[in-house]
Amino acid sequence: MTGEKEIEEYLFGDLEQLHDPLLMKDMERAADLIAEKIREKKPIRIIGDYDIDGVTATYILLTGLKDLGADADVRIPDRIADGYGLNEHLVQFAADEGRDTIVTCDNGIAAGSQIRLAKELGMTVVVTDHHEVPFEEDENGERRYILPPADAVVNPKQKDCSYPFPGLCGAAVAWKLIQTMEAKAGIPKEHSFRFLEFVAIATIGDVMDLQGENRIIVKEGLRQLSATHTPGLRALIRANNLDGAEITAYHVGFVLGPCINASGRLDTAARSLELLCETNEEKAAELAGDLLALNQSRKAMTEKGKEEAIRLIEETGLNEDRVLVVYLPDCHESLAGIIAGRIREKYHKPVFVLT
Repeated sequence: MTGEKEIEEYLFGDLEQLHDPLLMKDMERAADLIAEKIREKKPIRIIGDYDIDGVTATYILLTGLKDLGADADVRIPDRIADGYGLNEHLVQFAADEGRDTIVTCDNGIAAGSQIRLAKELGMTVVVTDHHEVPFEEDENGERRYILPPADAVVNPKQKDCSYPFPGLCGAAVAWKLIQTMEAKAGIPKEHSFRFLEFVAIATIGDVMDLQGENRIIVKEGLRQLSATHTPGLRALIRANNLDGAEITAYHVGFVLGPCINASGRLDTAARSLELLCETNEEKAAELAGDLLALNQSRKAMTEKGKEEAIRLIEETGLNEDRVLVVYLPDCHESLAGIIAGRIREKYHKPVFVLT
């Protein structure tokens, strides 16, 4: 049953109602570990993800840690060359380059063997993630959760985590870590609100439930985004002819967000991160134009793949099947999921698209 308190929060929730980050399991440990590395001037490697949540989470960690004095750099996996998340060659690469510490964002909870390798190589590893914790089920249906052997695991979906709202995106978890570190450094919490527009973009782009904290983050973040001071976001808004408009969740989900995602699909997500980090207006405009062009290319390729799939289904009698399995040899693998979704909408059947 929904009480008056929940109704009040849903309709009128504000930043004062956001939960204390220290309620999250391992949050204090993670913050203290990284602060110690900053004091010791140890080099830190941030490893993110190539989608909108991963890119914004990476931006928040990189900017926040550098503002706190960290020697930090970034590696975002390449969708095709590296695949999702932390892999062993990214770990080895970080070790070979002398990075002392790995901090993950929007990935890492399932990277047990990769983190084991990092520990064997003498590295410190902090995981920040929001994905489900992997588990094994015994014959009685009892679940045994498997956490990676990291020095700290910050993820509100852990069973023994007391954080009241587990539905955060990866960027929100990364932001909570920066909030904690800034609070410990004596910085007023309002300073961390500079990242709210990025957390809002990630929350919408990663299709999180707009309840609880997410609703407050999106409401406040969109307000900030409409008058953003970030050159990269301003350039992206301008490139999409939204200058002066009130930016809504629709604009993030269907106009701006797909541009940020497009570079991780067809090129490298490092390009989107570069846009977010860019301080020069002219360079930002150029990068925003590149992302817009990539997204238009992605749309055209998706449409072509969808039409080819429909032609195959109609001409080969596949539409009689209860489950549609379509082989598109020329389809870019990052678009297969989008095309499968479009085919499902047309035929109302489960769909597999193979490339």
